[in-house]
Amino acid sequence: MELGVCYYPEHWDEVTWAPDATRMRASGLSWVRVGEFAWSVLEPRPGHYEWGWLDRAVDTLAEAGLKVVLGTPTATPPKWLVDSMPDMLPVAPDGRRLGFGSRRHYDFAHRGYRDASAKVAADLAERYGRHEAVRAWQVDNEYGCHDSLRQAGRATRDAWPRWLEARYGTIQALNEAWWTTFWSMRYSCFEDVELPLQTVTEAAPGARLDYARFSSELAIAYHRRQVAEIRPRSPGRPVTHNAMLFFGDLDAHALGRELDAITWDNYPLGMLEMAPLPEELKTRFARTGHPDLIAFNHDLYRGALEPAAGEPYRPFWVMEQQPGQVNWAPTNPLPSPGAVRLWTHQALAHGADVVSYFRWRPALGAQEHMHAGLLRHDGTPDQGLAEAERVAAELLAATTDAAPQRRRAPVALLFSYHDLWAGEIQPHAAGWAGWGPWLHPYLALRSLGLDVDVLPPDRDLRAYSLVIAPSLTLADEALEAALERALSAATTLLLGPRSGAYRNDMRVHEQQPGPLGGLSGTRVARVDTLRPGSVGLLTLEPALADAMGSSAASYHTWADLLEPSDSTHVWARYATPAYAGVPALTCREHERGARCLTLGAALDSESWGRLLHLLASQAGLSPVPLPDGVRLSQHAGRPCLQNFRETPAEVDLRPLGGGVVSVPEVGVVWPDLPG
Repeated sequence: MELGVCYYPEHWDEVTWAPDATRMRASGLSWVRVGEFAWSVLEPRPGHYEWGWLDRAVDTLAEAGLKVVLGTPTATPPKWLVDSMPDMLPVAPDGRRLGFGSRRHYDFAHRGYRDASAKVAADLAERYGRHEAVRAWQVDNEYGCHDSLRQAGRATRDAWPRWLEARYGTIQALNEAWWTTFWSMRYSCFEDVELPLQTVTEAAPGARLDYARFSSELAIAYHRRQVAEIRPRSPGRPVTHNAMLFFGDLDAHALGRELDAITWDNYPLGMLEMAPLPEELKTRFARTGHPDLIAFNHDLYRGALEPAAGEPYRPFWVMEQQPGQVNWAPTNPLPSPGAVRLWTHQALAHGADVVSYFRWRPALGAQEHMHAGLLRHDGTPDQGLAEAERVAAELLAATTDAAPQRRRAPVALLFSYHDLWAGEIQPHAAGWAGWGPWLHPYLALRSLGLDVDVLPPDRDLRAYSLVIAPSLTLADEALEAALERALSAATTLLLGPRSGAYRNDMRVHEQQPGPLGGLSGTRVARVDTLRPGSVGLLTLEPALADAMGSSAASYHTWADLLEPSDSTHVWARYATPAYAGVPALTCREHERGARCLTLGAALDSESWGRLLHLLASQAGLSPVPLPDGVRLSQHAGRPCLQNFRETPAEVDLRPLGGGVVSVPEVGVVWPDLPG
């Protein structure tokens, strides 16, 4: 576990580089990311590279004993390149052409820009690919930031029919998948099919889902070109990309197949300000961030890459860790003292190999001059540096001959970007679209002290004793087979609302939950959606009520009305007068003690907590109800308690064989537990 920082030598007088590098190393930092926005300085005119400054910068960092992540600068194409092919500029979905003067001003599909990006990546790798200090590569920066992934420029429009033809083969297959007889939308050839944008009312759901897939795949194909240039010129050096918090336009699971490690950019306070959370929660965690928003992203990106044989997960980093105040949220408070240290320990406890702070010293001008660094504008230490140095010292003191062993979580939570897109396209209920269906059960699991692996549903799930599938909206036979394999290993599987609602092309299954019906032993007869603020009630069957300590549960937003088969047990029924008595939660038993539960209702937080406590206990796990704002993580091989409250907390770890542990305010403790 190591620390790093993002550094921009092109922003500073060269006489400062060596003192900066020496100070970084003395502060306990090991990694430095450079270069990802430096194209106009590196290549000030076409074909003319000014390598000297970057040579000296990399050598200076190397002489200080620092390892370098070298970024390709393709998120910021220079003005001369834009002027040479102005049609490379992106066009937003609403038809606005976006111009030069900030960043991410390119069309992923533009062949000329793809070629230029591949060339600069190749030239960088040719020069630095075997440099002893260049230990890793970052391709581009934050694909899709500033809503730049989904586009409508000429190059994108031209690529769309070709993508559709490759996907469907015949126009008849596309018409059947999109059900284009509706509203007379039939097409006679692929060239007739326009992007599903700027229509009078909503475009066909299947077209919109394919546009989301197409946009994500365009970015990955663009990425793949650069990786193909880097790998042969820099053998053995891992290639990564820095993803963003709660960013759903790019399929990180598909991107992960093109990476050796994945990183993400963790800005807890900016994330909190922009999250759809009650104001009371935002106020309570305004200076520390909400622990579960941060943790969900750690767990999502840790699971983005398929693990190697025998490994629980592949390497993941935090490439940009908030070191102080940010500049881009609606409100930008200062972090609490200790928060930067807390976030760093939290990332390490979730299995991050490296935490890298953004940035070393804040910019003196331009768009991000209000964004803090580890230093202040005048080069003197800021609070973030003191906390980073403290973490570095703690890591050094904790080093032993026995390296920490990565741990798989006992619980898997299944998430698919395609299901996220489907919910955004056809929410059917105000409040359904977005990350909420996955966040609510995740928050409940984390409040019980349970580690969670957030995984795509096609992974091998047989090692997990509890699998939560909050909303497998799109279902086919391959998904059924993956879940069947999990059940064959005596797993408890919970299917949440809307599971099996659609085929992969957004056509509804004639009988829901489609191919999942054999696993669940139930069908969905009808659907109810509740207005925002409305609450419904479930009555629990006596045995379940005794086990959960309550005879009722609450739900909101969504209700699948279930029709179980004779061999499927009913655990709870709706009490809502419009459909009172209809089953809401069922359980079908499978061989070797495996169970498939079907939950039709979107439970509230308290009801999720009680249900998951029961299921975890029945699965042989040891839930530890935690104080509000305190979390337990064990992915790094040791337990770590994190307190996001501004008051101390007491945590009872006796269910895990420990004792009562005191955790200071905005602090962390790594307690010793048996095993």
